[in-house]
Amino acid sequence: MKNAIITAATRGMGRTIAIAFAKIGVNLAICARNGDDLAAFKKELSVINPAIQVFTSVTDCSIKQQVLEFSAAAEKALGFISIIVNSVGMYDQVSILDEGVEAFEKQVNTNLAPSYHLYRYFGKKMIAKREGHIFTICSVASLNPIAEAGSYSVTKYALLGLSKVMRLEMQPYGVKVTAIIPGSTLTDSWKGMDVDKDKMVLPEDIASAVINIYRMSAGANVDEIIIKPAYGQI
Repeated sequence: MKNAIITAATRGMGRTIAIAFAKIGVNLAICARNGDDLAAFKKELSVINPAIQVFTSVTDCSIKQQVLEFSAAAEKALGFISIIVNSVGMYDQVSILDEGVEAFEKQVNTNLAPSYHLYRYFGKKMIAKREGHIFTICSVASLNPIAEAGSYSVTKYALLGLSKVMRLEMQPYGVKVTAIIPGSTLTDSWKGMDVDKDKMVLPEDIASAVINIYRMSAGANVDEIIIKPAYGQI
């Protein structure tokens, strides 16, 4: 049975991806900042598939030491981690010139640094086994910056760059790296806004893409996949 580690797994895309992996029999190490949410989600996952193991950790992924402690605990609980899903992130709609003095560091530490730390922790272990798949949830802002969300765009550009570097470093060893690039997706980022969910990408669409990519033959990799609303960006 394979083991996956998923950050920010109780909400949005992380949640639906965790459910999708549970359905195909993958053990899960999941984290979030809210312990009650984690406990409730663990019960839900155990009902979905009683055969899998689910390890949970209350973790603030913007803090490096907590990411590393989560990684070590997940590995101890489940064994070799062959799937990483970097889904933690935050969106702050403010221009660079108008944001607070610590806004940039906060977004770097949330949107970019956790993926880097997980890669550093697990990368050489995947190389040694010549096995693994790393999924990084980027954004269309990784391709086309949003002026109203400047630092977010910068960190998502960097995250896509990190994904490209990881892929090149892992390629000789058969370890796969995929950047998921979603457009307007119905997550908590849109809470309180008047949007038509039928004109948006759903988190389940992202999860479906991840699972289908994961299940491809050993010799195939999807480097990047862009998933945008059929009616255009919102």
